Amino acid sequence: MTPLKSNDPDNGGSQTLERGLALLAELSRHAEGLNTSQAATATGLHRSVTHRLLVSLHRTGFAARDKEGRYTIGPAVAGLLGGSGPSLRTVAEPILNRLARRLDATASLVEAVGTAAVTTVVAEPPTDGPLFWYRTGSRDPLDHGSGGLATLASGAPRTNEPDRVQAIREAGYVITHGEVNVGAHGIAAPLPGWPVRAAINVVTSDPEIAERAIAHVMEAVAAIGVPGDHL
Repeated sequence: MTPLKSNDPDNGGSQTLERGLALLAELSRHAEGLNTSQAATATGLHRSVTHRLLVSLHRTGFAARDKEGRYTIGPAVAGLLGGSGPSLRTVAEPILNRLARRLDATASLVEAVGTAAVTTVVAEPPTDGPLFWYRTGSRDPLDHGSGGLATLASGAPRTNEPDRVQAIREAGYVITHGEVNVGAHGIAAPLPGWPVRAAINVVTSDPEIAERAIAHVMEAVAAIGVPGDHL
């Protein structure tokens, strides 16, 4: 990319905004992500300027950052793509509600935001039994627990990702026991093909529900599909 030059003050406009947009456009060209130095080189910006812009983009959700310090396009970008079909959250919500009723367990949509697995949609079953309650906005680690691991598996392989993530990609699902919440069984499946790394996650205290959930979770993944299925 041609290095950015200073604005002519007589032309008006915002140099910071232009730099931020140029940086965002550069991130969109690199699905594997860029660290600060790489982004600075690609845009021709000073490293300190690039760092400040990346921090702002990350804080507002327009960029995501992994634990190795690489930045990619963030989930907020998907919200700007009007006219390209319904969002993942819109598609997933009725399917998650049906899944929660069938399993009598909490079902949720998890998305990668920075180094966290963030719950963005929650479906609770109509039950009087014990539940693991998740609220929208709950944050869990990406590197352990069913939701985080399946979310990582929804994207392309990355260096230094947990060894079991590739196995999850190949199997299409993961079951964990007590990795995030004591006594919880998590069943999650990646949702590849969407603008954000994401997964379906079911959490239950009943190991029998966990085992029979696999087929239902995979059915929900097929129902959600990819963006092109909902145009």
